[in-house]
Amino acid sequence: MTEKLLRPLRTRPWPERWLTRVLGAALSCAAYLVCLPWDLRNRPETPGSTVETTPVNGTGVLALAAVLVLLAVHFGLRDALAWPLLLVAAPPAALLHVSLRTHPAAPDGFADVWPLTWAAVTLLGAAAVLVVASVARQFRADLADAMEEEWALAADRG
Repeated sequence: MTEKLLRPLRTRPWPERWLTRVLGAALSCAAYLVCLPWDLRNRPETPGSTVETTPVNGTGVLALAAVLVLLAVHFGLRDALAWPLLLVAAPPAALLHVSLRTHPAAPDGFADVWPLTWAAVTLLGAAAVLVVASVARQFRADLADAMEEEWALAADRG
């Protein structure tokens, strides 16, 4: 059973392949919605206070990162390298964009910085997903067999 679950998706029938991809994107969205608050604006610590706190906490960010890393490993092992970017990194980036766009910041001079925040977080997330998927891809059995076959052919020629 485990062998069937870890086989490359290109060898699976198309309904199973697309169902797996849709479920991966849904898990990525759900992880973002569960781990991070929808409204990311800073709030006063107490009414009338000038000290602000953020609704984002370290535990939520680490939990989201852990889920996204696990999904990147799974799709790195099972699918082509572009799919983890589309299925794991893109849904949280889209949700973050919508969240930042729909909840404007206070007019404190930093209200127009959200595009830079979104771009930096998206770039960081996409790079992390790509690196994790690339490393996981190195452990694919079908790629290891193909590499050994190429080495054997190169040794025969040389």
